[in-house]
Amino acid sequence: MQPFLLRRYAIRLGRRYVLAATGIIFLGIIGCSRIDAIDSVVAQPRLNRQDPDNIQVTPSAVDNKLVAANTRFGFKLFSEILRQQSDRNIFLSPTSIAILLEMLYNGAGGETQQAMAKTLEVQGISLQDINAANTALLNTLTNPDANVQLAIANSLWAKQEYPIRPDFLQRTQSFYKAQVSNLDFDSPDATNTINQWVNQNTNGRIEQIVDEINPEDVLFLINAIYFKGQWTDEFDKSQTTDAPFYLTSGTPKQHPLMSQTGRYRYYENPQFQAVSLPYGENGRLSLYVFLPRQNSNLSNFYQQLNSANWEQWLTQFNLREGTVRLPRFQMEYDVTLNDTLKALGMKVAFADNANFSGVGDDLALSEVKHKTFVEVNEEGTEAAAVTSGRVMAVSAPIAEPFEMTVNRPFFCAIRDNQTGTVLFMGSIVEPQA
Repeated sequence: MQPFLLRRYAIRLGRRYVLAATGIIFLGIIGCSRIDAIDSVVAQPRLNRQDPDNIQVTPSAVDNKLVAANTRFGFKLFSEILRQQSDRNIFLSPTSIAILLEMLYNGAGGETQQAMAKTLEVQGISLQDINAANTALLNTLTNPDANVQLAIANSLWAKQEYPIRPDFLQRTQSFYKAQVSNLDFDSPDATNTINQWVNQNTNGRIEQIVDEINPEDVLFLINAIYFKGQWTDEFDKSQTTDAPFYLTSGTPKQHPLMSQTGRYRYYENPQFQAVSLPYGENGRLSLYVFLPRQNSNLSNFYQQLNSANWEQWLTQFNLREGTVRLPRFQMEYDVTLNDTLKALGMKVAFADNANFSGVGDDLALSEVKHKTFVEVNEEGTEAAAVTSGRVMAVSAPIAEPFEMTVNRPFFCAIRDNQTGTVLFMGSIVEPQA
């Protein structure tokens, strides 16, 4: 097996950081005693700094069916977590989680494969097409702009002497560019080795994901995504002022609000305002911010939030002059995804009768954890995410300028507008300085 090649996914934008997301999913595989076997794409126009009306749409070579499936899965995942944690900040990398689970899907069989297909929304898409589409996605998302760094890495850490299926390894290497390494799981340095990889691939934002390696663990799969982008037009720090941000309870909290006036892709309806804030020179990636009206709230907004409405809303964005006030914020988030994935239909994957026979004998998923970091400031956005899992044995008419002051709980997402891939999404109920 080849040793892992670790990549650093950091985008340095002077002293400013655009939130970058790194999603790492690792699956520790443990032997169980009784197991049968184991958009339409809405393209963001390229906004020329001198001529924002100069719109060019770049076609995508990625299979839209997989992007649509990943989007549906991402919103289902977000909604289920929101149901459990509506009172706290949430920030996820659905793309990282989807890629990792689609890698593991290559080794699933029988009822386990069917359950994963339903959860991941990939019914009707062949395994070959899923793998080919992910290959294209990895290629097209890598470093899309001079001022935006986006990198994705996959890896497998196998317990020494454990017989992982060669075909599974070959697929992950060929389609997902996974680096494969043998590791002495009994060594006291084993957890440090994995955590160093995590630390390096999140640019130091997430230092640890593996607390210990259990005797039954035989394999860890990891997906890492790191994004860092500079705003197409940075916010002027001198325009940032402390102002009230109204919490869910209505209580005001003084917090720095950045301010900028310009020409943005914007959409509004009676329920909310929404704006797209582009990164880099061509605006291929951007931060979407959805702000409920003052007579509404995030709970009402989330009743409408699903993949179908998301795609429909994106078609309504048009260039419009306006002013945006956005809170600076930084946060860390962590969640165990076992109950969430079970609720979405993957219960059998965690059971003793799970079927991951394409990976090895007598394997079952035991834990999936997710950690993220995000920071938004005047220069841009930086975000990192780690997802760990253990598998055990067993253009509109010119309108009046808008004004959007994000001074209350809001939803946001980082999206690649060329492929339609939603890299991150979050619910911000209380921004942290």
